[in-house]
Amino acid sequence: MVNSSSQQRVVNPARPRVYYGFTLVELLLALAIVAILATIAFSSYSGYRIRLDNQQARNDILLIQIAIERFHSTHFNYPNQLTDLTDTIPLQDPWGHTYQYLNITTVKGIGQVRKDHNLVPLNTDYDLYSMGKDGKSVSPLTAKASRDDIVRANNGAFVGLASDY
Repeated sequence: MVNSSSQQRVVNPARPRVYYGFTLVELLLALAIVAILATIAFSSYSGYRIRLDNQQARNDILLIQIAIERFHSTHFNYPNQLTDLTDTIPLQDPWGHTYQYLNITTVKGIGQVRKDHNLVPLNTDYDLYSMGKDGKSVSPLTAKASRDDIVRANNGAFVGLASDY
């Protein structure tokens, strides 16, 4: 009788050895797939971030507009600058630039006011806008520097991206 503990294990040379793990080609393929997915995700995230910042600037302008209207109903005139408001309002847009405000009732002529593509002033009471991500802006909305601005137009009936107006 043969003791089972004393038996030797016989390796069958006809049966190939099995390796567990990944080959270099499989690892490179997985890495390429992850890189492609990361690129797609990053581009989607940056587009989402732009829309989020634009919406935040729009909401801030609506909040400032309410504070200005409250000031007007109390003092029967518009403030000369945003710091005259007693309400707590954001003074900087999501890109770190200050919101631009101009009391049109105190300005002589229409040289400083914001204008649309027909060079007609956007508002008759006051101008309020963000200079957008690039921090640059000029009077007509059709200018390249003004297309990313968040503007208030038609005396508050429109608040949004200048390129959408």
